[in-house]
Amino acid sequence: MALNASELILNADQSIYHLNLLPQDLAHTIITVGDPDRVKEVSDHFDTIELKKGKREFITHTGTRNGKRISVISTGIGTDNIDIVLNELDALANIDFSSRTIKAKHTQLDIIRIGTSGAIQSDIPIDSFLLSEYAVGLDGLLHYYSNSDIQHRDFQEAFVQHTNWATEKSTPYVVSYDSKLAKMIISNRIRLGVTITSTGFYGPQGRQLRLVAKHNEFLSNLQTFQHSHLQITNLEMETSGIYALSKLLGHRAISLNAILANRITGAFSRTPKKTVDELIQYTLERLTGG
Repeated sequence: MALNASELILNADQSIYHLNLLPQDLAHTIITVGDPDRVKEVSDHFDTIELKKGKREFITHTGTRNGKRISVISTGIGTDNIDIVLNELDALANIDFSSRTIKAKHTQLDIIRIGTSGAIQSDIPIDSFLLSEYAVGLDGLLHYYSNSDIQHRDFQEAFVQHTNWATEKSTPYVVSYDSKLAKMIISNRIRLGVTITSTGFYGPQGRQLRLVAKHNEFLSNLQTFQHSHLQITNLEMETSGIYALSKLLGHRAISLNAILANRITGAFSRTPKKTVDELIQYTLERLTGG
């Protein structure tokens, strides 16, 4: 059955609506970054660049490094944007735009987030790299899709109980990374962690400027939580959405975090741009063999 024009929205040139991409524009290995300016910081390390396209905050460069074709795309901040990006990336790979039908043969994408994050354990150093083994989503995105087989329910229930989770908030969900893709990236330079994906940067992460956060014990509850010898390591705003939708759609995903802040010690990186660029170079070297 063909998808309606209101569901699969295409531009006049038959590109997907928000990303402004045609199927042939997309590589099967995709790096996502939040900041549109960071796309060029990644593609500057490519050997060739065949494509530069953009619309709104969604900027895409596709090129090659050491013979491997890679696309890098900016998502903007938050899982609301991740919902757009992941669904449209999958549509580019797995929907025939001419007939508006789902392809019989599924194409699996490798999706690697390179982002920034704040640690909530005092022993996690500033400027270190962390790979999210699990993501705890406080955003609610997963609950809009049929999803029962990808959640780690024991983990979720322990988290809700430990944090005295308020019933007026969306129920937290826990999803994991793709272990096979992670093996390409892991080395002794990478720490594995459990990442909280928040719905905002200030109150939802326990920050207070002029507005008073409703739950003052938020950070301490996160810091003291343990489940099966795992503890919460860091906070950011996209990973749970990337992991959840990638699993539902049959793609592989990992999230790499440059730790620029430590919320417990109050420290912030003195060289944030250098740290992020080092993570970019590290990731590309692991993905392409040099």
